[in-house]
Amino acid sequence: MRTTILKNYLQKILIMALACVGMTRVLAQNPSPYINRVYEFRPAPGQFVNKLPLYNEGDSEETIRQKAEDALTDNAQRLISLGGWGGYVVFGFDHTVENRSGYMDMKILGNAFYANANPNVDAPAEGGSSEPGIVMVSKDVNGNGLPDDEWYELAGSEYYSALTKHNYELTYYQPDENKVRTPNNEYAFLNDTTYVRWTDNYSEQGYVSRNTFHDQSYWPQWLVGDSLLVFRGARLADNYVDESGVGNYYVQYCYAWGYVDNHPNEDPKNRSCFNIDWAVDSLGNHVVLDGIDFVKVYNGMNQYCGWLGETSTEVAGATDLHVAGIEAVDTFYTPSAIGGVRLPEGQEAYTLSGMKVGNRLKHGIYVVGGRKVVR
Repeated sequence: MRTTILKNYLQKILIMALACVGMTRVLAQNPSPYINRVYEFRPAPGQFVNKLPLYNEGDSEETIRQKAEDALTDNAQRLISLGGWGGYVVFGFDHTVENRSGYMDMKILGNAFYANANPNVDAPAEGGSSEPGIVMVSKDVNGNGLPDDEWYELAGSEYYSALTKHNYELTYYQPDENKVRTPNNEYAFLNDTTYVRWTDNYSEQGYVSRNTFHDQSYWPQWLVGDSLLVFRGARLADNYVDESGVGNYYVQYCYAWGYVDNHPNEDPKNRSCFNIDWAVDSLGNHVVLDGIDFVKVYNGMNQYCGWLGETSTEVAGATDLHVAGIEAVDTFYTPSAIGGVRLPEGQEAYTLSGMKVGNRLKHGIYVVGGRKVVR
């Protein structure tokens, strides 16, 4: 009898322990403000691929994932490159990042900087090396500790732009590393202009060119057997201008806010910071999240800038601002009563007939920033 009672008691304890597994992230003791795990790292082809982090012969997806993790965790602040459009990294903290409404919740580091010698003296100051990456977030709803629940985009300043291509899909084709190269004879920096071919779902195609500064393979060498790489997401409009007019001084101008590697890390306006309140689902509907467990950053740019090569988002770490004790007010978004959506400050919504939408209208089809939105 005593044995049976003890057995039942131990079974109850075990069940309670298993039930709490999904809560361990929320209840972490003495949480670190920094990334503690990289779950997946899959860059698109690019000139810094196989260099950031460094590929060594024999490396596998797991060893490269570990190298990316070593670069980003515990505030190591070593760069990893996401390559061309669509390349991504998925990471998390040792706890749930709390959403404090009206405040920035996390900061994600890149290596953006402003130009200090722009030949166009009338150009905006906030331009230089800006390689915007889009942020997605997810909550561990099923409690299994893995990033396999629904993802939501943190809608930045370009989300409602008519120039942003949502539901974009791009396919890269593995190159023959021994093929005859096709250099640009008028532009000595490009030594193979037909290197990595790509096509997209907008009937466009092109190449990631190889340049003389980086002669290693641009294709992720640890992806054995993958002759195609397919990425899906949103494509932001090109942000570069050849300010020299002759191809020797490209400036990539920053978007207003809401993207990784877009403004310098130490920007006083907190434009390397992100608010979970910005979350929208795949249809653009605002989503209320009390916190998130996983973050995905992917390159939102598909553009080539001469000798600078492809635009490639770099990531150097992330910080939970609340755990770090940093209070940063979100000054970029203001609430709107339209279907519960938070629209970028200064943007207005109109019906398809051109009528400006009043604050109390909640349902219908609208045009926001030139883009049709169904609510």
